[in-house]
Amino acid sequence: MMFEPEFECLPADAMRALQDRRLRDVVAYVADRVPFYRDRLESAGVQPADIRGVADIARLPITRKTDLRDHYPFGLLAVPRAELRRVHASSGTTGKPTVVAYTANDLDLFARVTARSLAMAGAEPGMMLHNAYGYGLFTGGLGLHGGAERLGMNVVPVSGGMTERQVTLIEDLRPEVIACTPSYAMTLASALAARGVSPEAISLRYALHGAEPWTDASRGYIDAGLGVRCTNIYGLSEIIGPGVSCECVEARDGSHIMEDHFYPEILDPDSGEPLPDGADGVLVLTTLTKEALPLLRYWTGDITSLTREPCACGRTLVRMRMIRGRTDDMLIVRGVNVYPSQVESLLAQVPGLSPHFRLVVTRDRHLDDLEVQCEVSLAWAATTGFSGVDAVEHAGHEPSTALRRAAMAHLHDTLGVSVAVTLLPVGAGPRSEGGKLSRVVDRRGAG
Repeated sequence: MMFEPEFECLPADAMRALQDRRLRDVVAYVADRVPFYRDRLESAGVQPADIRGVADIARLPITRKTDLRDHYPFGLLAVPRAELRRVHASSGTTGKPTVVAYTANDLDLFARVTARSLAMAGAEPGMMLHNAYGYGLFTGGLGLHGGAERLGMNVVPVSGGMTERQVTLIEDLRPEVIACTPSYAMTLASALAARGVSPEAISLRYALHGAEPWTDASRGYIDAGLGVRCTNIYGLSEIIGPGVSCECVEARDGSHIMEDHFYPEILDPDSGEPLPDGADGVLVLTTLTKEALPLLRYWTGDITSLTREPCACGRTLVRMRMIRGRTDDMLIVRGVNVYPSQVESLLAQVPGLSPHFRLVVTRDRHLDDLEVQCEVSLAWAATTGFSGVDAVEHAGHEPSTALRRAAMAHLHDTLGVSVAVTLLPVGAGPRSEGGKLSRVVDRRGAG
């Protein structure tokens, strides 16, 4: 089903006319209400009247996360604080968080785009959503909650963590849809399997995952482990939260961007120049309809590409490919660019390995060393009798030696850098407890 087919199937020329009008309006709006943008536009020699539509968007200034932090907490607001109805904040690793705010109309928009996303992913009115995204300052929990209620679903607001309780609720309440990070979906699949619950016995039919990069290898693991058809939902707090884009359950071939509200560009990570459809670059988004915190050309840092090829679902919204990585989570090891999601895809191609892994980067004098610590699969461990590192170091274990060598060779051949592989016993790999899962341990700065 489609929640707003009149916009999701809008012809290209009608969409462009709508985007042109809304871009003109938002540029005039921020120039009048936000001193930061008024000054930026004046510095660039741009008057609002100069912007006739998206063909002129490259004349507008880039906005970065540092701009929001430099104006913490409310320096970029376009409305008086009394008009706000909600405040969220992103989880920054250093310094103060990035604060985002919503008017009543913004919250209505938030609910509508997440309702669209849920419908794209297979959800229907009357279904139950097991919402395992975190509630609170993080936008995921409340964002999906509002969209589900707008679609006409009933919501179990379980939030993250307490995996055993989540498993019990899934077994007892029998929801049809789940929303959580992909890494936590894998945790839940493992926990259900440990209870002896087969995928066929699980009530779930559809799953929405986002908030961290993931791959088709993870998709296959989740589909099989939970008995679902899972889709990617994308968003970021600065733009609105989840609901910026979502895959359709029919094709699962790129996430449809709600481009009537969020205009996308792909820019070269180094030069900032626009790139054509199909080319990988940084996703840059302009909010076209937000009131409290409109942003011009926000540099997301996410690496992806766009396609406007027809989609099997009938929607005409432009699609973005799976996030290949982020400019700020890319590792440079001996001059080679390495993304965690890239490593995940490669490990999935080696029989005997599971999707639970971490990357450890160290530096010996002037050279970087990359170690991949990867958990073996349950089936492989049962077949070979592998029980962990002790078995390798003290007793010798030919199957594990062969598996390590196969993994190292495959990673080296594709990445172009030597990689050490350490095999972890079943259950020893990193697992999410509901939030985003960090897969990188960078010890190069350690004393």
